[in-house]
Parts: sequence; structure tokens; C-alpha cells
Amino acid sequence: MAVPANQSRGIKRYTGVAIILHWLIAAGILTLIIMGLVMDHLSLDPMRVFQLYQLHKSIGITGMMLIALRIVWRLTHRAPGLPADMKGFERVAAHLTHAALYGLQTLMPLSGWAMVSVSVLGIPTVLYGTIPWPDLPVLSTLQDKPPVEATLKVVHHWGGWFLLALIGLHVAAALRHHFFLNDHVLRQMLPAIGRKSGSRHGD
Repeated sequence: MAVPANQSRGIKRYTGVAIILHWLIAAGILTLIIMGLVMDHLSLDPMRVFQLYQLHKSIGITGMMLIALRIVWRLTHRAPGLPADMKGFERVAAHLTHAALYGLQTLMPLSGWAMVSVSVLGIPTVLYGTIPWPDLPVLSTLQDKPPVEATLKVVHHWGGWFLLALIGLHVAAALRHHFFLNDHVLRQMLPAIGRKSGSRHGD
């Protein structure tokens, strides 16, 4: 959809760092969800399962670091404002959705790390087949691990589905703003390739 010239100028965009983090994390989450579904629903040989789990853990830990960096960046850089004509309940919904997304993006890698740390199998985590990653000390020394592991599996499983649902809502809202409301919400997070962008803020 063509953007009117008077609306494309002066868009207050997110910073380059915020945009890169946003899309890297989005790509990582999508990859992890697909891998999780494959591991849960397809019959694979043990070696393939082991490799997928190690890669899943590697991407998850990387995502945890990126999410931590993004939260720090968000707290230290002001985000562009919402459209002035947004209704009050829409603003509240937008803020709650973003808070829930940040929360679930933090919960998922932490619950996965905790689940691995308390696993009775005791398989070590080696990031990308190279870097040893430690278990969480408190959980790795528990005496009665199975019930804790079972609880963490439930948290990780349903957390993934809730995160997927929120991402769907987030994408639908961004597309609504872009194609139906024709405002700047989506454009301020799209990479500015081959064109000058407006003022930049944090994510």
C-alpha cells in the first residue's frame, strides 16, 4: 500500500539497535517454536533428537541474552509514541500486550534452562557444540528432581503456546495499523533500507 507523502515524513522510528534486536529475537522465537513442534510430534532417531535439543538450547540461551539486552535498551531509550488518535482501551491493550511479550520472552528461556538444570538425565548443555553452559546451581543440586522437572515442562510447554498466541495478536495488530488504519506503527519498526528515516527513539 502506498504511503501518502505527508504521512511518510517525520516518522519517529525505533533505533537501529532496537530494530535489529526485534527482528533477531522474532526470528529466533519462530525457529524455536518450529523446532519444539518437530521434537514433540515427529519420530526421530536418538542422535537427531539429541542434536535438535542441543541446538534448541543454544538458540534459547542466545535469545535469553538478546532479550536481556533488549530490555536494558528499552529501559534506557525512549520508544516512539502510539498514534494520537488511539482510544484509551487500545493504548492499555497495546501496553499490556507488550509487557506480556517481554515477560514470556523472558520466562521461556529461563524455564527451559531451569528444566535442563533439574533434568534427571543430566545431559550437559554445550552451546553450538563448542561452549559449555552451566546448569542453575540451586536446581542442579535438588534431591527430588522429577516433580520439579514435570512442573517446569508444563510451564515451558504452555508458555510456548501463550507466546505464540500473543505473537499472532501482535502481528495482527501491526497489520491492522498498517493496512486498515494507515498509520506509522509498523513502519517505525521496519528496517530503513535505501531511504532516509525520521527521528529515532529506543525500543
